[in-house]
Amino acid sequence: MNELFDIPLYQRAILATLIIGFVNGYASAFVLLHRSPLKLTALSHSLLPGVALAAYFVGLGVLSAFFGAVIAAVIIGVLTVLLSRVTKISDDTVLAVLYTGAFAVGIMVLLKIGSNQDLENWLLGNILGLSDFDLWMSFIVGIIAVALLSIFRRAIVIKLYDPEVAASLGIRTRLLEYASFAVLILVLVTTLQAVGCILAIGMIVTPAAIVRPYISSPETLFPLSGLVGATGSALGLYLNIHFDLPGAGASIAATLAAMFLISVTLRSIFAK
Repeated sequence: MNELFDIPLYQRAILATLIIGFVNGYASAFVLLHRSPLKLTALSHSLLPGVALAAYFVGLGVLSAFFGAVIAAVIIGVLTVLLSRVTKISDDTVLAVLYTGAFAVGIMVLLKIGSNQDLENWLLGNILGLSDFDLWMSFIVGIIAVALLSIFRRAIVIKLYDPEVAASLGIRTRLLEYASFAVLILVLVTTLQAVGCILAIGMIVTPAAIVRPYISSPETLFPLSGLVGATGSALGLYLNIHFDLPGAGASIAATLAAMFLISVTLRSIFAK
């Protein structure tokens, strides 16, 4: 088994798993504190039409799929804000309607295109098929995301716990909100080729949920969630290779879910 990790294919996959797992785990702290996993779920599903339309009009490539997914998420996000203000309907309801419609459009485009292995890699994930360019893109976006969340972490935490205090301290809360979600969208998009747009939400939600029962300080939650995300993702990939399981992305998501169940079970036992 150890010989497998001497193969460049697996070395690249392990490195990508550690990078993507840490970045998603770090970002998951914000998602948990913001209590916005359902919004992220909707946005992750809205990436599907962006990837599908990019493949249909310009051909599928790393950059076309990346920008297609980003544009789709931004459009859905902006429309959600605008329509909720105009109609006075809650943004959760508007987002649910829009992402369902967007997902339906994505499915129709997929059926129009037909089966395409490269496209399926973006939708279902194929971390073993990542290229050096994919790895560098994940690394660069990861550095930017972690750096921004770290720099503005104190402002983000204050804003999440008490928006009025944040505003009194001169923090531009609305701009901070939009910028934070922009970072999360970038993290989601760079996760697509690892686990796909369907399972990406698990990587950006679960790590912080695993850590939270044991951590009371938001300052500690961010780095520890990153470490758990990296460890859990790497463990999922190892189990996938060791037991020759289908779908590395599914194995990673399932491993993180299992770690969450173990975490809450142990917490409930020791709390008694």
